[in-house]
Amino acid sequence: MIPSVKECLELMEQYGMLDNIKAHSIMVQRIATIIGQGLKHTGMDISLEKIAAGALLHDIGKTFCLNTGDDHEAKGREICLQNHLDEIADIVGEHVRLKDYHLDSPVSEKEIVYYADKRVNDDMVVSLEERLRYLIRRYAKNMKHVSQRIRDNFQLCKAVEKKLFSKLDFRPEDLLDLTR
Repeated sequence: MIPSVKECLELMEQYGMLDNIKAHSIMVQRIATIIGQGLKHTGMDISLEKIAAGALLHDIGKTFCLNTGDDHEAKGREICLQNHLDEIADIVGEHVRLKDYHLDSPVSEKEIVYYADKRVNDDMVVSLEERLRYLIRRYAKNMKHVSQRIRDNFQLCKAVEKKLFSKLDFRPEDLLDLTR
């Protein structure tokens, strides 16, 4: 099942999502929807409903994991499956790191949400470079191996950006203005 926006907001409440995480998720949904609509306009077969729900719920496990230290991506996927949201479970479960990704495959809802998440700090649209600096500062804590994993993930994200925007009639730097 793909939940409606209303159902997503209810799940955010049910799972006690913190307000700042909710605001972040709403902005990720706005960015993902803009990209999704643009790609749909080019004739791509993608689901705007899956994009919206996946973006709104991508951090559904994060509040819980702040206390446990568990992987919020895996917890979010688990929450989706527990709530019979199988159609978006993989989007939520791969919003931090895409698994088995191929640049030559058709664009997927999963890629759009993954990319949109990398463009939002708190509830503000930022460049990939600014988001990279934020994530390294927040999560690497001077651990070189963590910093390198984040950098490697952002190399993939830049490739996803190139793939998405090669089909769109706007540029990555236009996203901030398009959200206003």
